[in-house]
Amino acid sequence: MNYFNVGKIVNTQGLQGEMRVMAVTDFAEDRFKKGSVLSLFDEKENFVKEVTVATHRKNKQFDIIKFKDHYHINDIEKYKGFSLKVAEENLSDLDEGEFYYHEIIGLEVYEKDQLLGTISEILQPGANDVWVVKRKGKRDLLLPYIPPVVLNVDIPNKRVNVELLEGLDDED
Repeated sequence: MNYFNVGKIVNTQGLQGEMRVMAVTDFAEDRFKKGSVLSLFDEKENFVKEVTVATHRKNKQFDIIKFKDHYHINDIEKYKGFSLKVAEENLSDLDEGEFYYHEIIGLEVYEKDQLLGTISEILQPGANDVWVVKRKGKRDLLLPYIPPVVLNVDIPNKRVNVELLEGLDDED
């Protein structure tokens, strides 16, 4: 079974079994809602167990969650540094033009017919996502996911067509 990363437990929160989670999903409200089933993986990416979300709230940049049947800090302290993942079968359908991170990472980026590089990660600095494009012999290209730049995303052919606006590639 395939699993996809949705967050990392970075610390405990209080004494009542709550955890601070750094989300790596655009769908935190759905992923961490009460009743959601997530899979817990240790630092070495070994499956530990499935957990059910009992409560969820936002606090600054963190998602604060509590697992069902984990009522005290002693129950959850051992999970610091662990990853939370969702099983592929629990992924929901997306609207037109929306993608999961795992679908985007690894795609090749082209301007016209020239290969620029491969998407290696996705950053969320603010208003829009930024795709990091690894290039041979050059610094990474930071590509904002906005309509004038990203022209077409072709998941089946593992290809993204872009038009670099002036100033995006400072190595030309």
